[in-house]
Amino acid sequence: MEIIKNGVIPSMKGPEDWFTGAVRIDFLFQKKEVTRAAGALVTFEPGARTAWHTHPAGQTLIVTSGLGWVQREGGPIEEIRPGDVVWFAPNEKHWHGASAKKAMSHIAIQEEIDGSAVTWMEKVTDSQYTKQD
Repeated sequence: MEIIKNGVIPSMKGPEDWFTGAVRIDFLFQKKEVTRAAGALVTFEPGARTAWHTHPAGQTLIVTSGLGWVQREGGPIEEIRPGDVVWFAPNEKHWHGASAKKAMSHIAIQEEIDGSAVTWMEKVTDSQYTKQD
């Protein structure tokens, strides 16, 4: 058994290559030798979002607070709220983040395949982000 005490792993600023705007990452658990999953609490300030990206084994988001937006490539921007669970299929190109006027936090869980959990791509432009269908 392992217990990871709250506050042991320091918060990290979301890297500018991966995010637009102010983002904080609090790692909750890392993969182990016999597992593939890792999880983090990610907090997006209003207007902040990920770049487009994919996950080889998919990704689950569990919204914990605020108001956010998600978009799959070719699909509409969808609103997400606390308690919502979002699943992105393996290799599905997508982005997620806060709404324009309200912050959002979610727990992100993804698994590694062949040493990789994510492939980062181009940033979501302001016009893509503000396009509401």
